[in-house]
Amino acid sequence: MTMRWLLALAGALALAGCGEPDRDWPEPSPALWEVTGLGGERGWLFGTIHSLPEGAEWRTATVDDAFARSSLLVVEVAELGQADKAAAVFRRLSTTPGLPPLTQRVPPDDRPALAAFLDRAEMDEDAFSDTESWGAALLLANAVRRSDSGNGVDRALIAEAQRVEGLESLEDQYGMFDRLPALEQAELLTGLAADAEGDFEDRRVIAWLTGDMVALERDSTAGILADPELREALQLARNRAWALRVAALLKRGERPFVAVGAAHMWGDEGLPALLAAKGFKVRRVQ
Repeated sequence: MTMRWLLALAGALALAGCGEPDRDWPEPSPALWEVTGLGGERGWLFGTIHSLPEGAEWRTATVDDAFARSSLLVVEVAELGQADKAAAVFRRLSTTPGLPPLTQRVPPDDRPALAAFLDRAEMDEDAFSDTESWGAALLLANAVRRSDSGNGVDRALIAEAQRVEGLESLEDQYGMFDRLPALEQAELLTGLAADAEGDFEDRRVIAWLTGDMVALERDSTAGILADPELREALQLARNRAWALRVAALLKRGERPFVAVGAAHMWGDEGLPALLAAKGFKVRRVQ
């Protein structure tokens, strides 16, 4: 999993991002699916991005129409704007006193990249003496991110919705990282350090804006998501749980507009495929 997709999967990370200068972005056409059932069920699946650079427009008439027709906005975490609560949960779960120095938690060959990661984030490893490796990974990744989390699609939709339901709580999202074994946490840290040496954000934003699911899948499976344990914990298990929740909402008569990270949409184990396997008709409409 690359840094951009880790941050997408950890959408509740309510820490400040820094914007970047305006540039020209392609006309928006982010991926959107319509879900229908034989009993009149109807809903939509919208693969989101949790932070966008300033000036990147994402609204389209198709998205706005689907959102207006929906009865309920479904997001990963409904408390996305509660920064104080998110920070408190993060600190509680990520803090363990007396940990080894951060660079000592990764293999020797990965330490130069981690040191460069710290330099780029303008942070010292002493700041992480009581922070578990997964927490350090998220904090460092957030520090080097150029897009603005305040400009995320999720936040904009939540601000407009009359009714909002979260698929997970802040405890759920941070807890999935906290439950990772030490080895998997170290792999998160080294994977993000390696990603920080490249510049993928513009490519990621362009792929999302143009609805290029092939490019999004290719990029997101090139790194840590190739690890079966991490992929199961951070992506696949959640997809299965969410598909059950969305199916139940459809069956009870809701018209959900499901807006979750685009990483949860691609492939045979993404939400569109899982709902299709449950008997719904899933059609990409943008």
